Amino acid sequence: MKNLVLIGGGHAHAITLRLFGLDPLSCVCLTLITDVLSAPYSGMLPGHIAGFYTFDECHINLADLARFAQARLIVDEVIGLDLPKKQVLCKNHSPIAFDWLSINIGSKPDNTTILGGSEYVIPVKPVPQFLAYWNQFLDLLQSDQKVFFERPFRLGIIGGGAGGVELALNMQAKLHQLLSARGLSPSHIEIHLFHRQLNLLTGYPTFIGLRFRQLLIRRGINLHLGETVQQITVFSHHNSNLFEKLIRCESGLTVICNLIFLVTNASALPWLRESGLDTDNRGFILVDNTLQSVSHPGIFATGDIAEIVNYSRPKAGVFAVRQGKPLFENLRLIASGKTPRPFYPQKFYLALIGTGKLQALAAWGIYCIGPSFLLWYWKNWIDRQFMNQFAKLLEKDRKICDHRVD
Repeated sequence: MKNLVLIGGGHAHAITLRLFGLDPLSCVCLTLITDVLSAPYSGMLPGHIAGFYTFDECHINLADLARFAQARLIVDEVIGLDLPKKQVLCKNHSPIAFDWLSINIGSKPDNTTILGGSEYVIPVKPVPQFLAYWNQFLDLLQSDQKVFFERPFRLGIIGGGAGGVELALNMQAKLHQLLSARGLSPSHIEIHLFHRQLNLLTGYPTFIGLRFRQLLIRRGINLHLGETVQQITVFSHHNSNLFEKLIRCESGLTVICNLIFLVTNASALPWLRESGLDTDNRGFILVDNTLQSVSHPGIFATGDIAEIVNYSRPKAGVFAVRQGKPLFENLRLIASGKTPRPFYPQKFYLALIGTGKLQALAAWGIYCIGPSFLLWYWKNWIDRQFMNQFAKLLEKDRKICDHRVD
């Protein structure tokens, strides 16, 4: 019996596990290694921040999904690979042997250029850690009557890509809802968005960035464009519950914030570069268009952590979703002794970005429309369709199967 090991429960692996459950390989022992049991779906996470979706509605239950796929489930953190021995090294388990390996662990925001950044900012990834901070903050706002009265509460968001913009809009929507429930003015909350480029949504056409700039200004979000955050330090303990931090930019601009969230460019976990796999200069695994490592063909990589040679694409969830089925098909082929088939990622993709008020904007190539309620309902339908493919299968399977978690 050969061993196929999946590291991480990202979008591509979730789809692959579902397809293995529908069409299993009898000659392969399937193992999933993950450090979380609930995998967030990126398309619905901003809506969860705004309060439109519950936790369960925007998370995939990996324990149930592994059971459906008849996969062994190991809950642990991967800390490295021993490629000569073909083993995955875990923090709390003995090495896990593999014949074929697939990696889909996502990325994290890069904070290496910010002095003090790792200590005073909250990265949006890993998502469970980010949500823990966000929920603690919401609990504080609802329980501490002094938070809003001494001075405006300031949130800083570093990164003006699609993720940072969407986070700012949805955070603002939730916070305004809480203020309204307490009979307070929206002016008690300030959101400051920092972006090193002069235009938002770097990587999109200029016109689309300008459209979002207009929207953020209308919503009263403070924009600091062309500003590179250089240093973050504790400014004072004025509020007994939350330190005030001083954000200092290269230009000399300084802004005091209470909470700072990091949504900068994606970076890779250090152990990938140290593993012996070929990576690019940022540490992402280099794969060809069969999704196989260019240096180790028995190892596959998808999602943010992979960089397809000659087909570079943004680190966006839509590409991980599209890689799910080709990954499954190529894992089946290589496990059957056949040659994997090439996968060609699309060049253009539709981006539906929620604005936090049950509206969304649509961006496709050079075109941008919205915000619109109809676009939100379309986005909501697409996202729920994606999640329902897991929920319906797992609900049926949960009644008849048991599964052991190591």
